[in-house]
Amino acid sequence: MFGLEPHVLLLLGVCLLAACAFEFVNGFHDTANAVATVIYTNTLRPWVAVVWSAFWNFIGVFAGGIAVAMGIVYLLPVESLVDSNVYHGIAMVGALILGAIIWNVGTWYYGIPASSSHALIGSILGVGIAFSLLPNGQGAAVNWSKAGETGIALLVGPLLGFALTIGMMFLFKRFIRNKAIFKEPHKRKPPPLWIRLTLIVTCTLVSFFHGSNDGQKGVGLIMLILIGIVPSFFALDQSKNPLDLRSSLSKVEQVMSRVNPNELSPADQKVLAEIRTQTNDLDRIFANTTRIEDLPRQTRFEIRRDILLISNRAKKLLGSEKVSISTADRNTYDAAITDMRTFTDYAPWWVLFMVSISLACGTMIGWQRIVKTIGERIGKEHLSYAQGASSEFVAAAMIGVSTQFGLPASTTHVLTSSIAGSMVASRGVKNINPGMVRNIALAWVLTLPVTMVLSGCLFLLFRAVLD
Repeated sequence: MFGLEPHVLLLLGVCLLAACAFEFVNGFHDTANAVATVIYTNTLRPWVAVVWSAFWNFIGVFAGGIAVAMGIVYLLPVESLVDSNVYHGIAMVGALILGAIIWNVGTWYYGIPASSSHALIGSILGVGIAFSLLPNGQGAAVNWSKAGETGIALLVGPLLGFALTIGMMFLFKRFIRNKAIFKEPHKRKPPPLWIRLTLIVTCTLVSFFHGSNDGQKGVGLIMLILIGIVPSFFALDQSKNPLDLRSSLSKVEQVMSRVNPNELSPADQKVLAEIRTQTNDLDRIFANTTRIEDLPRQTRFEIRRDILLISNRAKKLLGSEKVSISTADRNTYDAAITDMRTFTDYAPWWVLFMVSISLACGTMIGWQRIVKTIGERIGKEHLSYAQGASSEFVAAAMIGVSTQFGLPASTTHVLTSSIAGSMVASRGVKNINPGMVRNIALAWVLTLPVTMVLSGCLFLLFRAVLD
């Protein structure tokens, strides 16, 4: 299978199972946030709630696209993504998966709503930094521009969730005359029908958007595995003809030919020369080739490498103030690169299916610990109907917007901060349980550095063993 040696094929299977395990853990760790309110308010029985949430997580994975998935992939430096050494790929994906899973399981065991998104991103950053520490000099540690976008999204989300939930609770108090919505749920009786329907809708939205956002992280993880271990098969979208790249390549070459090297700094001149080296390499691959069958399978990885390097270096070059080309040329370049990246930025349907099944199964197991924290421990009062509905509505909106812009969102942090906001809106800051909030905040602060150190050390260990 894939022409791999038996032990490499075994390692590929182990890595894919580990990625599914990460999404499984993500399901019972993060999705408990989605079902917490409907279970805690007796809106739905627990088994109905988790099955319902699992179904909408499954649908969300397929509906979410791959923008967030590719954002996860490209947190790593381009240099690490164009390394065709299978064992290097195994070390990379093994370290980041194992680091994320260890932290996720540990925080779940203690009932602390820590973020699977932060765990995965921290693991990826740790691998990237460790990659730069290798003795033969591997280049940039992390794609810091992409990491910056991701970090801002993960920081702003909880803050907005907190503020918007306070605002929504104010609107509820202002316009809803039925005070039953603000009371503690009866331990055995379901809420009034209209409240029940509202809570089911918000649970559905959080589950769907969780699948569309967090599911993509699993998709990105599996694509890292496939590209790292079986690059000749998964370097390019196999549903597309690589020969169709020639038109876009020609446009990139035309734009680059209009860049005057005499106007550039020595560093930019070097970047321009590297771009031309990559375009020439693609011209060599496509020369005298009229059928896809004429392209050796190994050249697919070379094509991927050249596309990523051209895209990365040309973006850096065209961002220089010393590059003077017309707006029309920039637009031509952007359209050509966008078309070329459709060959490298993709995910097969079966990858989406694997992730959606893993996420859905995880949703139905292990949710009790986090549900109890969400319902009872964040605030000093029991969660009311209004607090549950407002928190989940805001969380769903925040996650949905993040997915639309291709940015990762932390379901855990957005929802827990929203619930904290609802508690503050009810009785002020004193209504927050300081002990649990401190634990959640501590997990929030520690997740990135702990997973970075853990995955980085594992990566260096695996590279030492496998090299």
